[in-house]
Amino acid sequence: MKNFSSWHLALLWLLLLPTAALRAQNRPFELGDLAKMTGLADPQFSPDGKSIALVVTTPDYAEDRFLTSLVLVNPANGEQRTLAAGRLGLTQPRWSPNGQELAYLVKTGAGKDSVPQLFVQALRGGEPRRLTNARRGVQHYAWRPDGGTVAYVTADKASNAAGPPDKGYDAFEVGNNDLFLGAAPTVSHIWLVPAAGGAATRLTSGAWSLPVTIPPGAPSSPLSWSADGKSLTFVQVPGPYSGDGNQRTAQVLNVADGTVRPLTGRKMLEGYPTFSPDGSQLSYWYPRQGNTNNINEIWVTPAAGGEGRNLTPALDRDVFRTIWMPDGKNLLLGGLDGNRTALWLQPLKGGAARKLNLGTVSPNWSFWVDVAVSRTGALAFIGTDPGHPAELYYMASPTAAPKALTDFHKEVRALQLGKAQTLTWQSDGVTNDGELTYPSNYTPGKTYPLVLVIHGGPTAASTATFSAQAQLFAGRGYFVFEPNYRGSDNLGNAYKAAITHDAGAGPGRDVMAGLAQLKRSGMVDTSRIGVSGWSYGGYMTVWLLGHYPAQWQAAVAGAAVTDWLDQYNLGDSNVQRAAAIGPSPWLSEANFQNYREQSPITLAGRIRTPTLILANTADPRVPVTQSYKLFHALKDNGVTTKFIAWPVPAHNASDPVRQRERNRFWLEWMDTYLQPGRTAEAGKSGSN
Repeated sequence: MKNFSSWHLALLWLLLLPTAALRAQNRPFELGDLAKMTGLADPQFSPDGKSIALVVTTPDYAEDRFLTSLVLVNPANGEQRTLAAGRLGLTQPRWSPNGQELAYLVKTGAGKDSVPQLFVQALRGGEPRRLTNARRGVQHYAWRPDGGTVAYVTADKASNAAGPPDKGYDAFEVGNNDLFLGAAPTVSHIWLVPAAGGAATRLTSGAWSLPVTIPPGAPSSPLSWSADGKSLTFVQVPGPYSGDGNQRTAQVLNVADGTVRPLTGRKMLEGYPTFSPDGSQLSYWYPRQGNTNNINEIWVTPAAGGEGRNLTPALDRDVFRTIWMPDGKNLLLGGLDGNRTALWLQPLKGGAARKLNLGTVSPNWSFWVDVAVSRTGALAFIGTDPGHPAELYYMASPTAAPKALTDFHKEVRALQLGKAQTLTWQSDGVTNDGELTYPSNYTPGKTYPLVLVIHGGPTAASTATFSAQAQLFAGRGYFVFEPNYRGSDNLGNAYKAAITHDAGAGPGRDVMAGLAQLKRSGMVDTSRIGVSGWSYGGYMTVWLLGHYPAQWQAAVAGAAVTDWLDQYNLGDSNVQRAAAIGPSPWLSEANFQNYREQSPITLAGRIRTPTLILANTADPRVPVTQSYKLFHALKDNGVTTKFIAWPVPAHNASDPVRQRERNRFWLEWMDTYLQPGRTAEAGKSGSN
């Protein structure tokens, strides 16, 4: 063997590789590979920093459900131990203060009666003990620092003083809520339960409520204990109707006597108050200049109260996570920054935040940054880059290089993935960015069809991360362009706020300028371009179809906002839309016309592109009425269209089968009009 060259050894190695492995490396990402995708979330350090609890989610297509497990990972060597396996809806693992137990939420009951309850499990093993029997389920919770009790939030049970609902006494008052409200919402309050088990006691009551987040969005503002266990801080809203959620304020509860006091005295838009490690101060979120169209800024105030001071006026990024560092002298911040999610250390004394060097890895972002800090200042986060699906990463300190601790996606990484790059372009004198994924079989000099996949939000951004949807298109021979546009929150306050009262025209010019640059590259077959998106991405899709009707050969409009009047009147945020679109449309004819001008449905009669409409019938975020309007506008004008709906009471599908089906419909529609030959071949073979 010593006379073998390196070339001979490489050839021998290839010959020894299993045929299946070679095939896997030479084929693209396909719909069937969605079954290989493992969800990772909510890393939590043990008090001694020697273990990281992690929620691991896998799809079960046979039963159409996701199974969740609680896995412990050793940051020193990546060794794993499963503490709880194959549960339904396991979320929010939290260590007991002494590190001997882990609490988590798991759904119990069947069907509509299935709600999350709080369980605690000892590390030494054995069966978990159930702490709560909350009729409406537990929303979130927090261990008291002494470990003796746990505070949790649950909704009050409904009360019908007039008589039982099943006897017809089911009328309720409608407020600022979505049109799918089927009963009066009830307020949510804080309870306390012994960690060893026993009866729970109510800590708060009243007509006011803690807020409940309707996905997608940041999680409900967590409870936070003071170091001495005498106080809890939380967010309060006037009542349970979702449209009143902008009237949110930070509050402090005295646990001993139940008194509640406001932290600052403001009346609106505060969120996520958190005690410092020594309990002397609190941080909280507040939008710049009290305007929800602006970025979140981070304020710090003494525990005694007052507005305090703004720590981040110079950062100019939309912060979606704040964690106190153990020394109490810095805050770890997270948010979108250009083509990645960034982490910063913000000194409490003020001054510039220091951006951490994460290399090409981007922490997961979904209106929240999935990161944790240990008592020694180590960091753990779920991270990804375009060629690597999400894994757990560890940094021994904020200056250390990220190290991957898990490798759940080795099979996916071995596939022939489309390469990705970040593009920049100019529009109206401003620099925009976006992500371009190449066909997995790309050959220089050839041209390929292009699909635009436009992000929703609009407070969001497309970044340099692994995208299963983009890889599905790349595997079928498409370029995938994911453009950011004004209103995206990855380029600072001015860029995010530029969408105010200009929901479609300005963003539309941004997207079209990026597309024009791609056309000039010579890589794209300009006769085969499709446009698509979900939610606000659906809004942009319909806007572009009506304002640039000659540009597109196919379109998919998913959960599309087509009419701002419906969003104002019928969606879960309803009247809060006025901040971005304009004052109530019912106050004047001019206001009404303003809403109409910013609504894509106004020019839907100009659309001529074959369009697939996708929606959930009971979507509270974007009511399905808007998809019905689009369907009739297209149908009445003789435009090829198909409207596919799912009987789901949510903005996005939360089960694996519907998620896969959504992708299948999307892919096949584009194939039909951009690659008809491929559709015919798939039909003959029975392939998806």
